[in-house]
Amino acid sequence: MSSIAVSNTRAGKHRDFKIIDETDDYIVVDKPPLLLVHPTKPNGATTLWAELHQLLAFEIASGGQVSIVNRLDRETSGIVLVAKTTVAAREFGLRMQSRRVTKEYHAIVWGWPEWETKTVDAPIIRQGEIAVSKIYLKQTIDPRGAEAATDFRVAKRFQKLTPSGKSFSLVKACPLTGRTHQIRVHLASLGHPIVGDKIYGPDENLYLRFIETGWTDELAHKLLLERHALHASRLRIDKRRDWSSPLPKDLGDWL
Repeated sequence: MSSIAVSNTRAGKHRDFKIIDETDDYIVVDKPPLLLVHPTKPNGATTLWAELHQLLAFEIASGGQVSIVNRLDRETSGIVLVAKTTVAAREFGLRMQSRRVTKEYHAIVWGWPEWETKTVDAPIIRQGEIAVSKIYLKQTIDPRGAEAATDFRVAKRFQKLTPSGKSFSLVKACPLTGRTHQIRVHLASLGHPIVGDKIYGPDENLYLRFIETGWTDELAHKLLLERHALHASRLRIDKRRDWSSPLPKDLGDWL
């Protein structure tokens, strides 16, 4: 696997993210956890989109744009590809639609799977469309949902003495489709939810509690990590455009 580690024009860390690669057509960044990708509320919260607009102000003034190709959840860290031109945005968009983009994630999950590899082919729908749901964004598996498939492979099993358990695994996930919360939903359906997942973990009410109170000792006791342990570790367009990112410090230290 090839991986470009140096930016052509603006190498290294900028603001809240690290630039992995950059050309006249695109920029690839390594997003830290807890950084929003797009604005969701008019509260002035820092977002990757706004940071990139400042960073690429000259290009935008010259007719460029900021088109985020693969959106990550706020708590998910890892590689984000951003098109800087209309031509690049169209190319990447068509590749995503035709499933010609390879995406790999790493997740720390509860328990030791009985399998080494597993493919989950289970449609996903927003839970509120078919039943009462306390959480608007929560997804669920249902035959009425959109097609969703993910390949999983166990990378490592380990034990860690914690207040809420001791058996955990590092799992590599390769989504073949791109549904909301797909990896999180599919892992939870296997009985191995992601550590720190407030919605699909031990109790969805922990998410509601977090919204109300913020991070507390009680949540730390039950969730173990302040964010869900999911990292976008690789994105591959073709042989030349193939980027990777190691586990961030918080997940690496926890391992």
